[in-house]
Amino acid sequence: MEMLLPLLLLCSAFGSIQPAVYFTEQFKDGDAWESRWIESKHKSDYGKFKLTAGKFYGDSEENKGIQTSQDAKFYARSAKFQPFSNEGKTLIIQFTVKHEQKIDCGGGYIKLFPADVDQEAIHGETEYYVMFGPDICGYITKKVHVILNYKGKNHLIKKEITCKDDELTHLYTLILKPDQTYEVKIDNEKVGSGTLEEDWDFLPAKKIKDPEAKKPEDWDDRETIDDVNDKKPEDWDKPENIPDPEAKKPEDWDDEMDGEWEPPMIPNQEYKGEWKPGQLKNPDFKGDWVHPEIDNPEYAPDDNMYKFQNIGVIGLDLWQVKSGTIFDNFLITDDEKYAEKFGNETWQKTKDSEEKMKKSQDEEERKRHAEEVKNNDGEEEEDKEIKDEEEEEEEEVEDEKDNESEDKTLKKDEL
Repeated sequence: MEMLLPLLLLCSAFGSIQPAVYFTEQFKDGDAWESRWIESKHKSDYGKFKLTAGKFYGDSEENKGIQTSQDAKFYARSAKFQPFSNEGKTLIIQFTVKHEQKIDCGGGYIKLFPADVDQEAIHGETEYYVMFGPDICGYITKKVHVILNYKGKNHLIKKEITCKDDELTHLYTLILKPDQTYEVKIDNEKVGSGTLEEDWDFLPAKKIKDPEAKKPEDWDDRETIDDVNDKKPEDWDKPENIPDPEAKKPEDWDDEMDGEWEPPMIPNQEYKGEWKPGQLKNPDFKGDWVHPEIDNPEYAPDDNMYKFQNIGVIGLDLWQVKSGTIFDNFLITDDEKYAEKFGNETWQKTKDSEEKMKKSQDEEERKRHAEEVKNNDGEEEEDKEIKDEEEEEEEEVEDEKDNESEDKTLKKDEL
Protein backbone atom coordinates (compact mmCIF):
# COMPACT_ATOMS: atom_id res chain seq x y z
CA MET A 1 0.00 0.00 0.00
CA GLU A 2 3.06 2.22 0.14
CA MET A 3 1.79 4.02 3.23
CA LEU A 4 5.04 4.41 5.19
CA LEU A 5 6.86 6.97 3.04
CA PRO A 6 3.95 9.45 2.81
CA LEU A 7 3.39 9.24 6.55
CA LEU A 8 7.04 9.96 7.26
CA LEU A 9 6.92 12.92 4.90
CA LEU A 10 3.84 14.20 6.68
CA CYS A 11 5.51 14.06 10.09
CA SER A 12 8.44 16.16 8.91
CA ALA A 13 6.42 18.58 6.83
CA PHE A 14 3.57 19.27 9.24
CA GLY A 15 5.03 18.48 12.64
CA SER A 16 2.42 17.32 15.13
CA ILE A 17 -0.52 18.15 12.82
CA GLN A 18 -0.60 15.13 10.60
CA PRO A 19 -3.09 14.86 7.74
CA ALA A 20 -4.81 11.53 7.43
CA VAL A 21 -3.52 9.65 4.39
CA TYR A 22 -5.91 6.79 3.74
CA PHE A 23 -4.39 5.51 0.52
CA THR A 24 -1.46 6.12 -1.81
CA GLU A 25 -0.23 4.19 -4.81
CA GLN A 26 2.73 5.07 -7.03
CA PHE A 27 3.68 1.59 -8.29
CA LYS A 28 7.29 1.85 -7.12
CA ASP A 29 7.77 -1.79 -6.17
CA GLY A 30 7.68 -3.49 -9.54
CA ASP A 31 5.06 -6.15 -10.17
CA ALA A 32 3.98 -6.25 -6.51
CA TRP A 33 1.07 -3.98 -7.45
CA GLU A 34 -0.69 -6.98 -9.02
CA SER A 35 -1.25 -8.52 -5.59
CA ARG A 36 -2.74 -5.26 -4.27
CA TRP A 37 -4.98 -4.50 -7.23
CA ILE A 38 -7.45 -7.37 -7.48
CA GLU A 39 -8.95 -8.15 -10.88
CA SER A 40 -12.67 -8.77 -11.00
CA LYS A 41 -13.87 -12.19 -12.14
CA HIS A 42 -17.30 -10.94 -13.17
CA LYS A 43 -16.17 -11.30 -16.80
CA SER A 44 -13.60 -13.67 -18.24
CA ASP A 45 -12.17 -11.28 -20.80
CA TYR A 46 -11.33 -8.09 -18.90
CA GLY A 47 -8.50 -6.05 -20.41
CA LYS A 48 -5.03 -6.30 -18.88
CA PHE A 49 -3.07 -3.52 -17.22
CA LYS A 50 0.71 -3.39 -17.56
CA LEU A 51 3.31 -1.43 -15.57
CA THR A 52 5.07 1.19 -17.71
CA ALA A 53 6.07 4.84 -17.96
CA GLY A 54 4.81 4.88 -21.53
CA LYS A 55 6.37 6.09 -24.77
CA PHE A 56 7.38 9.46 -23.32
CA TYR A 57 7.91 10.55 -19.74
CA GLY A 58 9.74 12.90 -17.40
CA ASP A 59 11.38 10.08 -15.44
CA SER A 60 11.39 6.46 -16.57
CA GLU A 61 10.97 5.17 -13.00
CA GLU A 62 8.98 7.89 -11.24
CA ASN A 63 6.38 8.00 -14.02
CA LYS A 64 5.60 4.30 -14.07
CA GLY A 65 1.91 3.56 -13.68
CA ILE A 66 -0.55 0.94 -14.82
CA GLN A 67 -1.60 1.21 -18.45
CA THR A 68 -4.57 -0.22 -20.31
CA SER A 69 -3.05 -2.51 -22.95
CA GLN A 70 -5.88 -4.04 -25.02
CA ASP A 71 -8.27 -2.24 -27.35
CA ALA A 72 -12.05 -2.48 -27.04
CA LYS A 73 -12.03 -3.95 -23.54
CA PHE A 74 -13.65 -3.49 -20.15
CA TYR A 75 -11.19 -3.12 -17.26
CA ALA A 76 -11.92 -3.86 -13.61
CA ARG A 77 -9.24 -3.85 -10.90
CA SER A 78 -9.44 -2.49 -7.37
CA ALA A 79 -7.29 -1.98 -4.28
CA LYS A 80 -8.38 -2.23 -0.66
CA PHE A 81 -7.31 -0.03 2.26
CA GLN A 82 -8.22 0.53 5.91
CA PRO A 83 -11.91 1.54 6.02
CA PHE A 84 -12.80 5.03 7.21
CA SER A 85 -15.64 7.53 7.30
CA ASN A 86 -15.27 11.11 6.11
CA GLU A 87 -17.82 12.35 8.65
CA GLY A 88 -16.80 15.82 9.82
CA LYS A 89 -13.70 15.73 7.56
CA THR A 90 -12.71 16.81 4.10
CA LEU A 91 -12.40 14.00 1.56
CA ILE A 92 -9.82 14.42 -1.21
CA ILE A 93 -9.40 11.99 -4.09
CA GLN A 94 -6.46 12.59 -6.43
CA PHE A 95 -4.67 10.74 -9.24
CA THR A 96 -2.94 11.28 -12.57
CA VAL A 97 -4.12 10.23 -16.03
CA LYS A 98 -2.14 10.13 -19.26
CA HIS A 99 -4.00 9.36 -22.50
CA GLU A 100 -0.82 8.89 -24.52
CA GLN A 101 -2.74 6.91 -27.16
CA LYS A 102 -4.74 10.05 -28.07
CA ILE A 103 -7.87 8.39 -26.79
CA ASP A 104 -10.91 8.36 -29.06
CA CYS A 105 -13.48 6.89 -26.69
CA GLY A 106 -13.05 5.64 -23.16
CA GLY A 107 -12.99 6.40 -19.46
CA GLY A 108 -10.14 7.65 -17.29
CA TYR A 109 -12.00 7.78 -14.00
CA ILE A 110 -11.86 6.01 -10.64
CA LYS A 111 -14.59 4.67 -8.40
CA LEU A 112 -14.61 4.72 -4.61
CA PHE A 113 -16.42 1.71 -3.14
CA PRO A 114 -17.66 0.65 0.29
CA ALA A 115 -15.13 -1.46 2.22
CA ASP A 116 -17.36 -4.54 2.11
CA VAL A 117 -17.61 -4.70 -1.70
CA ASP A 118 -16.65 -8.04 -3.24
CA GLN A 119 -13.64 -7.03 -5.31
CA GLU A 120 -13.77 -10.16 -7.44
CA ALA A 121 -17.36 -9.39 -8.41
CA ILE A 122 -17.02 -5.69 -9.28
CA HIS A 123 -18.65 -4.66 -12.56
CA GLY A 124 -20.37 -1.69 -14.14
CA GLU A 125 -23.51 -1.97 -12.01
CA THR A 126 -21.73 -2.45 -8.66
CA GLU A 127 -22.80 0.20 -6.14
CA TYR A 128 -20.13 2.80 -5.39
CA TYR A 129 -19.80 6.00 -3.39
CA VAL A 130 -17.96 8.25 -5.86
CA MET A 131 -17.07 8.14 -9.54
CA PHE A 132 -14.58 10.82 -10.53
CA GLY A 133 -12.34 11.56 -13.49
CA PRO A 134 -12.19 12.28 -17.22
CA ASP A 135 -14.40 10.66 -19.84
CA ILE A 136 -13.82 11.19 -23.56
CA CYS A 137 -15.79 9.94 -26.55
CA GLY A 138 -15.48 11.56 -29.96
CA TYR A 139 -15.57 15.33 -30.37
CA ILE A 140 -18.63 15.88 -28.15
CA THR A 141 -17.95 14.12 -24.83
CA LYS A 142 -14.91 15.57 -23.08
CA LYS A 143 -15.97 15.96 -19.48
CA VAL A 144 -14.99 15.31 -15.90
CA HIS A 145 -17.43 12.94 -14.23
CA VAL A 146 -18.38 13.72 -10.64
CA ILE A 147 -21.05 11.19 -9.72
CA LEU A 148 -22.02 10.85 -6.05
CA ASN A 149 -24.18 8.19 -4.45
CA TYR A 150 -26.91 9.48 -2.16
CA LYS A 151 -29.27 7.08 -0.44
CA GLY A 152 -28.47 4.29 -2.87
CA LYS A 153 -28.90 6.32 -6.07
CA ASN A 154 -26.15 7.73 -8.30
CA HIS A 155 -26.44 11.44 -9.07
CA LEU A 156 -24.53 13.18 -11.89
CA ILE A 157 -23.22 16.69 -11.39
CA LYS A 158 -25.38 19.22 -13.23
CA LYS A 159 -22.43 21.38 -14.24
CA GLU A 160 -20.30 20.68 -17.29
CA ILE A 161 -16.61 20.44 -16.38
CA THR A 162 -14.31 19.94 -19.37
CA CYS A 163 -11.39 17.54 -19.07
CA LYS A 164 -8.00 17.63 -20.79
CA ASP A 165 -7.91 15.80 -24.12
CA ASP A 166 -4.21 15.91 -25.06
CA GLU A 167 -1.66 13.09 -24.68
CA LEU A 168 0.19 14.42 -21.61
CA THR A 169 -0.16 13.50 -17.93
CA HIS A 170 -2.73 15.49 -15.95
CA LEU A 171 -3.56 15.65 -12.25
CA TYR A 172 -7.24 15.32 -11.25
CA THR A 173 -8.41 16.29 -7.77
CA LEU A 174 -11.85 16.12 -6.15
CA ILE A 175 -12.45 17.84 -2.79
CA LEU A 176 -15.64 17.17 -0.80
CA LYS A 177 -16.03 19.26 2.35
CA PRO A 178 -18.24 18.76 5.43
CA ASP A 179 -19.79 22.19 4.83
CA GLN A 180 -21.48 20.60 1.78
CA THR A 181 -19.25 22.33 -0.78
CA TYR A 182 -16.94 20.78 -3.35
CA GLU A 183 -14.08 21.68 -5.66
CA VAL A 184 -12.63 20.05 -8.76
CA LYS A 185 -9.05 20.74 -9.81
CA ILE A 186 -7.06 19.83 -12.88
CA ASP A 187 -3.29 20.26 -12.60
CA ASN A 188 -3.77 21.91 -9.20
CA GLU A 189 -5.98 24.63 -10.70
CA LYS A 190 -9.66 24.98 -9.83
CA VAL A 191 -11.99 24.20 -12.74
CA GLY A 192 -15.26 23.77 -10.85
CA SER A 193 -16.81 24.41 -7.44
CA GLY A 194 -20.12 24.96 -5.71
CA THR A 195 -22.49 23.34 -3.25
CA LEU A 196 -23.74 19.78 -3.23
CA GLU A 197 -27.36 20.87 -2.90
CA GLU A 198 -27.26 23.25 -5.87
CA ASP A 199 -25.15 21.19 -8.28
CA TRP A 200 -26.71 17.74 -7.68
CA ASP A 201 -30.35 16.67 -7.50
CA PHE A 202 -30.00 15.01 -4.11
CA LEU A 203 -32.99 16.73 -2.52
CA PRO A 204 -36.43 17.80 -3.69
CA ALA A 205 -36.77 21.49 -4.61
CA LYS A 206 -37.18 23.87 -1.68
CA LYS A 207 -40.04 25.63 -3.42
CA ILE A 208 -42.77 24.32 -5.72
CA LYS A 209 -45.50 26.05 -7.71
CA ASP A 210 -48.64 26.58 -5.70
CA PRO A 211 -51.06 23.98 -7.08
CA GLU A 212 -54.00 26.15 -5.93
CA ALA A 213 -52.86 29.26 -7.80
CA LYS A 214 -54.35 29.96 -11.22
CA LYS A 215 -53.69 32.70 -13.71
CA PRO A 216 -56.60 35.20 -13.52
CA GLU A 217 -58.83 35.08 -16.58
CA ASP A 218 -58.59 38.84 -17.04
CA TRP A 219 -54.78 38.86 -16.81
CA ASP A 220 -53.48 40.64 -19.92
CA ASP A 221 -49.86 39.75 -20.70
CA ARG A 222 -49.83 41.35 -24.16
CA GLU A 223 -47.25 44.14 -24.12
CA THR A 224 -48.57 45.63 -27.39
CA ILE A 225 -51.91 45.50 -29.21
CA ASP A 226 -53.04 46.14 -32.78
CA ASP A 227 -53.75 49.73 -33.78
CA VAL A 228 -57.45 49.52 -34.69
CA ASN A 229 -57.19 52.74 -36.70
CA ASP A 230 -54.47 51.36 -38.95
CA LYS A 231 -55.80 50.25 -42.34
CA LYS A 232 -54.25 48.13 -45.03
CA PRO A 233 -53.28 50.21 -48.11
CA GLU A 234 -55.38 49.46 -51.17
CA ASP A 235 -52.33 48.64 -53.30
CA TRP A 236 -50.77 46.34 -50.67
CA ASP A 237 -51.75 42.96 -52.06
CA LYS A 238 -49.30 41.87 -54.71
CA PRO A 239 -48.41 38.33 -55.77
CA GLU A 240 -45.18 36.92 -54.33
CA ASN A 241 -44.06 35.60 -57.76
CA ILE A 242 -44.83 36.79 -61.28
CA PRO A 243 -44.14 35.40 -64.79
CA ASP A 244 -40.74 36.37 -66.14
CA PRO A 245 -41.53 39.08 -68.74
CA GLU A 246 -38.28 38.42 -70.59
CA ALA A 247 -38.88 34.69 -71.02
CA LYS A 248 -39.60 33.53 -74.56
CA LYS A 249 -41.29 30.42 -75.74
CA PRO A 250 -38.67 28.08 -77.25
CA GLU A 251 -38.89 27.78 -81.04
CA ASP A 252 -38.95 24.00 -80.86
CA TRP A 253 -41.80 23.96 -78.32
CA ASP A 254 -44.62 21.69 -79.47
CA ASP A 255 -47.90 22.48 -77.69
CA GLU A 256 -49.38 19.11 -78.63
CA MET A 257 -46.34 17.20 -77.37
CA ASP A 258 -45.12 19.46 -74.60
CA GLY A 259 -48.39 21.03 -73.43
CA GLU A 260 -49.22 24.69 -73.12
CA TRP A 261 -46.08 26.73 -72.57
CA GLU A 262 -45.94 28.88 -69.46
CA PRO A 263 -43.16 31.35 -68.66
CA PRO A 264 -41.07 30.64 -65.55
CA MET A 265 -41.88 32.57 -62.37
CA ILE A 266 -39.59 35.12 -60.75
CA PRO A 267 -39.82 36.98 -57.39
CA ASN A 268 -42.08 40.02 -57.50
CA GLN A 269 -40.17 43.13 -56.47
CA GLU A 270 -43.45 44.80 -55.42
CA TYR A 271 -44.44 42.00 -53.06
CA LYS A 272 -44.63 43.30 -49.47
CA GLY A 273 -45.62 40.18 -47.58
CA GLU A 274 -48.50 39.75 -45.20
CA TRP A 275 -49.93 43.04 -43.97
CA LYS A 276 -50.14 43.52 -40.22
CA PRO A 277 -51.55 46.53 -38.40
CA GLY A 278 -49.21 48.76 -36.45
CA GLN A 279 -48.69 48.10 -32.75
CA LEU A 280 -49.53 50.29 -29.76
CA LYS A 281 -48.59 49.94 -26.12
CA ASN A 282 -51.25 47.97 -24.30
CA PRO A 283 -52.71 50.15 -21.51
CA ASP A 284 -53.95 46.99 -19.75
CA PHE A 285 -50.57 45.20 -19.85
CA LYS A 286 -49.76 43.61 -16.48
CA GLY A 287 -46.51 41.87 -17.34
CA ASP A 288 -45.80 38.14 -17.38
CA TRP A 289 -47.82 36.24 -14.85
CA VAL A 290 -45.55 34.50 -12.36
CA HIS A 291 -46.86 31.34 -10.79
CA PRO A 292 -46.66 31.79 -7.01
CA GLU A 293 -44.48 29.30 -5.13
CA ILE A 294 -44.90 27.70 -1.76
CA ASP A 295 -42.58 25.71 0.51
CA ASN A 296 -42.24 22.14 -0.72
CA PRO A 297 -43.62 19.88 2.03
CA GLU A 298 -41.37 17.06 0.78
CA TYR A 299 -38.17 19.11 1.15
CA ALA A 300 -35.99 18.43 4.17
CA PRO A 301 -32.43 19.74 4.49
CA ASP A 302 -29.66 17.19 4.97
CA ASP A 303 -26.30 18.14 6.44
CA ASN A 304 -24.81 14.73 5.64
CA MET A 305 -24.95 14.64 1.84
CA TYR A 306 -21.16 14.75 1.71
CA LYS A 307 -20.70 11.80 4.08
CA PHE A 308 -19.76 8.22 3.22
CA GLN A 309 -19.68 5.88 6.18
CA ASN A 310 -17.48 2.96 5.11
CA ILE A 311 -14.95 3.93 2.41
CA GLY A 312 -12.46 1.15 1.80
CA VAL A 313 -11.82 0.30 -1.87
CA ILE A 314 -10.67 2.29 -4.90
CA GLY A 315 -11.15 0.84 -8.36
CA LEU A 316 -10.68 1.29 -12.08
CA ASP A 317 -13.92 0.04 -13.61
CA LEU A 318 -14.07 1.37 -17.14
CA TRP A 319 -14.28 0.75 -20.89
CA GLN A 320 -11.83 1.87 -23.57
CA VAL A 321 -11.99 1.56 -27.34
CA LYS A 322 -8.36 2.51 -27.86
CA SER A 323 -6.06 1.44 -25.03
CA GLY A 324 -2.97 3.18 -23.70
CA THR A 325 -4.09 5.25 -20.70
CA ILE A 326 -1.68 5.32 -17.74
CA PHE A 327 -2.98 5.77 -14.17
CA ASP A 328 -0.63 6.80 -11.37
CA ASN A 329 -0.09 8.84 -8.19
CA PHE A 330 -3.28 7.82 -6.39
CA LEU A 331 -3.98 9.66 -3.15
CA ILE A 332 -6.88 9.73 -0.71
CA THR A 333 -6.45 12.15 2.19
CA ASP A 334 -8.26 14.77 4.28
CA ASP A 335 -5.79 17.63 3.79
CA GLU A 336 -5.91 19.99 0.79
CA LYS A 337 -2.43 21.41 1.30
CA TYR A 338 -0.90 17.97 1.50
CA ALA A 339 -2.74 16.88 -1.66
CA GLU A 340 -1.43 19.94 -3.51
CA LYS A 341 2.09 19.27 -2.23
CA PHE A 342 1.84 15.61 -3.22
CA GLY A 343 0.73 16.67 -6.70
CA ASN A 344 3.64 19.08 -7.05
CA GLU A 345 6.15 16.44 -5.96
CA THR A 346 4.80 13.86 -8.41
CA TRP A 347 3.01 15.31 -11.45
CA GLN A 348 4.49 18.82 -11.35
CA LYS A 349 8.04 17.56 -10.83
CA THR A 350 8.24 15.73 -14.16
CA LYS A 351 5.62 17.40 -16.35
CA ASP A 352 8.01 19.78 -18.16
CA SER A 353 10.54 17.08 -19.00
CA GLU A 354 7.70 14.81 -20.14
CA GLU A 355 6.40 17.51 -22.47
CA LYS A 356 9.92 18.14 -23.76
CA MET A 357 10.37 14.45 -24.59
CA LYS A 358 6.96 14.38 -26.29
CA LYS A 359 7.83 17.38 -28.45
CA SER A 360 11.15 15.81 -29.39
CA GLN A 361 9.44 12.59 -30.46
CA ASP A 362 6.84 14.54 -32.42
CA GLU A 363 9.58 16.44 -34.24
CA GLU A 364 11.39 13.21 -35.10
CA GLU A 365 8.14 11.75 -36.37
CA ARG A 366 7.52 14.86 -38.47
CA LYS A 367 10.98 14.61 -40.02
CA ARG A 368 10.57 10.90 -40.67
CA HIS A 369 7.23 11.47 -42.35
CA ALA A 370 8.65 14.29 -44.47
CA GLU A 371 11.52 12.03 -45.55
CA GLU A 372 9.09 9.26 -46.49
CA VAL A 373 7.03 11.69 -48.55
CA LYS A 374 10.18 12.94 -50.22
CA ASN A 375 11.34 9.40 -51.02
CA ASN A 376 7.91 8.45 -52.28
CA ASP A 377 7.84 11.52 -54.51
CA GLY A 378 11.30 10.59 -55.83
CA GLU A 379 10.19 7.04 -56.54
CA GLU A 380 7.09 8.30 -58.31
CA GLU A 381 9.20 10.66 -60.44
CA GLU A 382 11.60 7.83 -61.28
CA ASP A 383 8.70 5.57 -62.18
CA LYS A 384 7.32 8.31 -64.41
CA GLU A 385 10.64 8.70 -66.22
CA ILE A 386 10.86 4.96 -66.77
CA LYS A 387 7.30 4.87 -68.06
CA ASP A 388 7.99 7.80 -70.42
CA GLU A 389 11.09 6.04 -71.76
CA GLU A 390 9.14 2.84 -72.33
CA GLU A 391 6.43 4.75 -74.17
CA GLU A 392 9.07 6.46 -76.36
CA GLU A 393 10.62 3.08 -77.19
CA GLU A 394 7.22 1.67 -78.09
CA GLU A 395 6.59 4.65 -80.36
CA GLU A 396 9.96 4.15 -82.08
CA VAL A 397 9.17 0.47 -82.66
CA GLU A 398 5.81 1.39 -84.12
CA ASP A 399 7.45 3.99 -86.38
CA GLU A 400 9.97 1.42 -87.63
CA LYS A 401 7.15 -1.03 -88.37
CA ASP A 402 5.28 1.68 -90.26
CA ASN A 403 8.42 2.55 -92.29
CA GLU A 404 9.06 -1.12 -93.12
CA SER A 405 5.47 -1.48 -94.29
CA GLU A 406 5.77 1.59 -96.52
CA ASP A 407 9.03 0.27 -98.05
CA LYS A 408 7.39 -3.06 -98.84
CA THR A 409 4.45 -1.31 -100.46
CA LEU A 410 6.74 0.86 -102.64
CA LYS A 411 8.77 -2.16 -103.79
CA LYS A 412 5.59 -4.02 -104.65
CA ASP A 413 4.35 -1.05 -106.70
CA GLU A 414 7.69 -0.88 -108.57
CA LEU A 415 7.39 -4.54 -109.50
